[in-house]
Formats: sequence, C-alpha cells, structure tokens
Amino acid sequence: MAIPFFKLRRPSFRKGLIAGAIGGLAGGLTKAAAEAIYPPRLQGEISPPVLLVERIAGLPLAPREQKVAETCVHFAFSAGIGAVYGVIAEYWQDATAARGGAFALALLALTHESALPLLHLTDSPQHQPKQEQSSELLTHLVFGWTVEQLRRRIRPLL
Repeated sequence: MAIPFFKLRRPSFRKGLIAGAIGGLAGGLTKAAAEAIYPPRLQGEISPPVLLVERIAGLPLAPREQKVAETCVHFAFSAGIGAVYGVIAEYWQDATAARGGAFALALLALTHESALPLLHLTDSPQHQPKQEQSSELLTHLVFGWTVEQLRRRIRPLL
C-alpha cells in the first residue's frame, strides 16, 4: 500500500502559515461573493466589522468609510484565520476534516455563535433571523472549503 505524499513530508510552521494565509484570502473572496448572492443582513444593516471599527474609533463612519472598514477587516481576518488554520493543519491532519468543512463550522461557532454576540456586535444566535443564520452557515462552509482546497494545493509548491 502506497503512503500518500502529504504524510511523508515534515510539518513546517512557515509553509503552513503562508499556504493558509493565501487560502484565507481566497476564502474571504468567495465568502464575500457568496454573501452578495445570499446576504446575511438586510440592505442598510451595519455589519459586525463596521460596528467594531466604529466602536474602536469612537465615532460613526461615513458610508464610504464603512465599506473600506468592512473590506479591510474582512480580508485581514480571512488571511489571519487562514494562516492559523494552515499551521494547525500542518501538525494535526484531522483539522482538515470534511475538506475544510469542520474548520468552517468551528469558525462559525467561535465567531457568529459566540464571540460576536459576546462583544454585542450581533444578536445572540437564538435572536438572529433565520436568513442570517442560514447565510452565515452557508458562506462559512464556502469559506472553509475554499481555504482548504487552496491550502492543500499551494502547500506542496512551497
């Protein structure tokens, strides 16, 4: 029985970080595209990243500033969490279960189901509209699958 190539290579923190960050950026792009098709919030509703930036800045942002803040926070978070995932995947293959689906569900649980409500950036899950919950579930799965597919293909090239 042949041993798959990925099981023969040595884990590398640096390579996992880079591959995961690239996957995270691509995942952020696909999540944003999926949210454009199936939005989690109603038109005109302020997103959690914008609320966070406004809270830190101590003042409301103009509409153009809101879009810039949302994009910057979204892609910085996507790259950062992708990088963390890439490193974890280097040392713990089970993290890649369901081709990134397990990562997506864990991320959803840690962000939209717990951290964001605790920070008062979204309602608690039991008070969120079904549209928001189903959109976040679907778009997180799109994100997780994208991150894993890119990480898996980029990692051997590094």
